[in-house]
Amino acid sequence: MKRIVFYGGSFDPVHNGHVLIAQRLTALFELDEFVFIPAFHAPHKPDRKPTSAYHRYAMLALATKDDSAVTVSQMELDVPERPYTVETLTRLKESLTDTRIFFIMGADSWMDILTWREWEKVLTMVDHIVVTRPGYEIGFDHVTDKIRERIVDLRGKGPAHDSRLTTDDSHIYITDAVELDISASNLRKSIKAGQAGWKNYVPAEVAKYIEKYQIYK
Repeated sequence: MKRIVFYGGSFDPVHNGHVLIAQRLTALFELDEFVFIPAFHAPHKPDRKPTSAYHRYAMLALATKDDSAVTVSQMELDVPERPYTVETLTRLKESLTDTRIFFIMGADSWMDILTWREWEKVLTMVDHIVVTRPGYEIGFDHVTDKIRERIVDLRGKGPAHDSRLTTDDSHIYITDAVELDISASNLRKSIKAGQAGWKNYVPAEVAKYIEKYQIYK
């Protein structure tokens, strides 16, 4: 069965941490394809208007252009009136019938999962991969017993040959495969303030794009 992972988020901007997640998880879970899904607007972040979807999509395309196994989807940009992850996963399951679907979230999203629409359904529809980050404590007491039973802790382990990858049941895999602490919000602040060094945290083509179009200024 084909394995495809989907990584949703604002990617405002896409940075080296996002790219490294694509590379490391593709190897760790022996994935056939890695797909970024930029959100038109994250519904659980109503207080912040994101950068233009066009710019965020373009930056993702530039960051991934040299990796044939990585693509960027417009599916959430094409239907901005349906922004919820539960809707996105429903569409994916309907179109990818013979595929093991994985969905990635960061540690912060995991800790805020109760704010997501139909969060428990989201966590049982497909496999999930939660990517931890240095200095950010991750817990499990906020979710139900039913959800905790699905958790597989892969921190400190190599390729994910866990027997549960061969079952039909979906699981939630916790991994520390990418120990790189980069914050998109801090990057935006650094660029806006004209601070030096921010280019070290984004792909070179993305840095050029940000400068050309004066994004975040």
